[in-house]
Amino acid sequence: MKELATKIILNRNFILVLAVILGLAIGQHASLFKNYTFYVLAVVMTFSTTGISTKAMFPLKKMIKPMIIGSLLNYVVFGAVVISLSYFLMPTPELFLGFVVIASTPPGVAVIPFSHILDGDLKYAIVGTLGAFISSLFFAPLIVGLFSNVDGGINPTDLFIAMVQLVIVPLLISRLLLWNPIKPAVEKVRGRIVDWGFALIIFTAVGLNRQVFFSNFEILLLVSLVLFLGIFGLGWTFEKISKKIGVAAPVAMTQNLLVTVKSSGFAVVTALTLFGEKAAIPSAVLAVFVLAYLLFLSIRKELRDSKKIKLGKS
Repeated sequence: MKELATKIILNRNFILVLAVILGLAIGQHASLFKNYTFYVLAVVMTFSTTGISTKAMFPLKKMIKPMIIGSLLNYVVFGAVVISLSYFLMPTPELFLGFVVIASTPPGVAVIPFSHILDGDLKYAIVGTLGAFISSLFFAPLIVGLFSNVDGGINPTDLFIAMVQLVIVPLLISRLLLWNPIKPAVEKVRGRIVDWGFALIIFTAVGLNRQVFFSNFEILLLVSLVLFLGIFGLGWTFEKISKKIGVAAPVAMTQNLLVTVKSSGFAVVTALTLFGEKAAIPSAVLAVFVLAYLLFLSIRKELRDSKKIKLGKS
């Protein structure tokens, strides 16, 4: 019983759901963490990118195509869908800017482990995610700088510096953490640091905007609609197109994740830093939808696998 309880408590999905629940229940304390979310994210990014093997980056020739495709799917395809929808549906500039930030955010690191879980192409996931992370230096300032004119504009240089601090510096430090003498210890604590770090960020975003979840159901509904279409709708459409054009199933699954799974923690911190609490509302709701989508894909795979086993036995 004790082992089962420990397993549940340490489960990533349970931790993120708990963060949302606590944000709604005791979110009045979230302001205590607001000024520290940037540093928490930097630590989380450092540990999470230790999952990107240095060996997977070579040979460089084979990296180029998945890096480019990963970047285009994550920023251009997802961005076009979500920014278009939010432009017409969001009632305030702050909420629209919240979606602009989501569009400019790198993919969630969950793309890598879930590619493995869902029988995707693991190496493609690693290289595609890495490509999207590195290209965030270009895409994030471009996307936010272009659309933030709605609210008086923002200096792309400031965002570029932030992306260097949150992507490049953690990626470089993560190479040091892969040093053989300390690598086993890092791998042992990596999951907990990443899960609880993201949970703290999600708790802060939900807590700071808890009044929206309780009182302004119209905004919540509109935000949810954009995210549902941008994640579930886009994922379903991409899946159908991939089958039609004959993309190999493992690659198609990984590409599906690259086009739908965004880093909610990254989006929360960027939105809070650049545009304030209201702009972080879409990112807080994003955490719920990304989690729901990953659970949906996992459950669907389990059902399909069990169906194949039954057919095989009969």
